[in-house]
Amino acid sequence: MNSKNLILAIDQGTTSSRAIVFDSDCNPIAQDQIEFSQHYPSSGWVEHNPIDIWETTLKTCKNAIKKGGLIPQNIAGIGITNQRETTLIWDRRTGLPIYNAIVWQDRRTAESCKKLKECGWEPLIREKTGLLLDPYFSATKISWILDHVEGSRTRAIAGELAFGTVDCWLLWNLTQGAEHSTDSTNASRTLLYNISTNDWDDELLVLFDIPKSLLPSINDCGALFGTTALFGIDIPILGIAGDQHAAAIGQACFEEGMVKSTYGTGCFALLNTGAQRVVSENRLLTTIAYRLDGQTTYALEGSIFIAGAAVQWLRDGLGIIESASETDELAELANISEEVYLVPAFTGLGAPWWDAEARGALLGLTRDTGASEIAKATLESVCYQTLDLLSAMQADWQESRDFALRVDGGMSASNWTMQCLADILQTKIECPSNTETTALGAAWLAGNYAGIWPNQEEFSNRWNVEKSFEPRMDKVLRNQKVKGWRRAVQRVLEA
Repeated sequence: MNSKNLILAIDQGTTSSRAIVFDSDCNPIAQDQIEFSQHYPSSGWVEHNPIDIWETTLKTCKNAIKKGGLIPQNIAGIGITNQRETTLIWDRRTGLPIYNAIVWQDRRTAESCKKLKECGWEPLIREKTGLLLDPYFSATKISWILDHVEGSRTRAIAGELAFGTVDCWLLWNLTQGAEHSTDSTNASRTLLYNISTNDWDDELLVLFDIPKSLLPSINDCGALFGTTALFGIDIPILGIAGDQHAAAIGQACFEEGMVKSTYGTGCFALLNTGAQRVVSENRLLTTIAYRLDGQTTYALEGSIFIAGAAVQWLRDGLGIIESASETDELAELANISEEVYLVPAFTGLGAPWWDAEARGALLGLTRDTGASEIAKATLESVCYQTLDLLSAMQADWQESRDFALRVDGGMSASNWTMQCLADILQTKIECPSNTETTALGAAWLAGNYAGIWPNQEEFSNRWNVEKSFEPRMDKVLRNQKVKGWRRAVQRVLEA
């Protein structure tokens, strides 16, 4: 390959960092992935070492280039996608973090959010940001760090510190401290960004007691964010989007009414509502799908905190599987007369419940319940939670739609789960031929901005279905199972 026609996509996730190199035909040609440690210093707390995030990201980039037998001179640009809401603060002079990254799953600020709700602030916050008052988002995490790291608030006011979500942290390190920027999708997940004015909101900064000098500048998703010289030559960074927004782009969900659902550590469903900002009556989030050429496209989003993480729990917590691939076989062996429900509220319940205090429960156990029944309940829990999200979306979005649900993420490889999803949702499920949709979305932003990748229409035309699933479960049985799920959730909410 002699021409400058490759795109390097960085996909920094909750449990691992990945890098994928794509060619000019939007196909992945080389990749690398490295897992890193999770830290749980207290109940409901989840942290990452920021240095781990950066070092694994840089190493995967170098490894992917090497594995593909490629040279950096062929790379036209870099796209970044990242775990959202995870919060970092670092020293502008040394580039060193002042505390661990507080992960999006972390619930330590639940009490702070509760007090703000009791004081009546949530309606204003929803109006400005489209979000709910929940520990999930970045603002209360920032405040917590400033309140608990000695001297940090004074230093922040003095302009000595920088805040960023993971994309911003990676950009800072890639550019060796030259760039402190983010994009509109990541900014929209902080509780500090006004999604109507497309800027940081001064009133919210006062409410959360956060100095504006701490914050990065904000760009469109496709833009020149800076350049990196860490691969031997200057390579421009041309695209950034939070992981769920990048996945929607990678799934070519450019039309109003299109929905994608990503099954990674959590599950995130995004409904494109176009230029229309839809206010949810069902506790969904109004967020920015993407912003290109100064034009904002909005979305409704539902977030499930625990999806693939529940399968990890089967492996690491209970030890009943050695790898995720075993769950399909176990689910097939389960006793169909057993009605076991797992409500995986390990870090609270997300949309549409938003109960930060909820904790997980396994219900319907009998003496006959074993590993197979628990594995089956775990996979089913993801399908039931998706139903809750899409039911809320349908209530909020009154426009008719004929689109199938486009799915991606690690759990989309589970045929058992995808068939169950089709049965529970009573809708067609489509898995793309290119399953690396999150990285693909980041790559499209960079490649399109660089002028070497197709526009939205042409990119949509290239999207292909690898496998699809149609509903086949008896409707009476399906309705019975859904009723059982809703009773299980109610018990968790009332506990």
